[in-house]
Amino acid sequence: MIKQGLLYAETHEWVKTEGNVAYVGISDHAQHALGSVVFIELPKVGKTIAKGDTFGAVESVKAASDLYLPVSGKVLEVNKNLERSPELINDDPYGSWIVKIEVTQPSELNSLLSSEAYAPLCEE
Repeated sequence: MIKQGLLYAETHEWVKTEGNVAYVGISDHAQHALGSVVFIELPKVGKTIAKGDTFGAVESVKAASDLYLPVSGKVLEVNKNLERSPELINDDPYGSWIVKIEVTQPSELNSLLSSEAYAPLCEE
């Protein structure tokens, strides 16, 4: 399932914007590919991260995968629920955001994919 109304990176992260604040998580396709998530590494609040840089990692029973920030920003908040219950990403990938950031380069949002443009990447 690909949720409408979000922006997507080719690395399978999603972005939901509210003004200059963005919530970032991983897509349903990504969580399916990973399998059962058992651990998540979250960034420090206050850290500034450039677009495309690693902001954390997800470990599953199958593999470990880096998480890449789709737009540059400063980490405002991390989803602490995921530290206790990383499987929430499998249960609700679009409801379980990973980081909340202050977008520092809003023009970078233009390089992300719509749900329609992202769909073909999930068929490969």
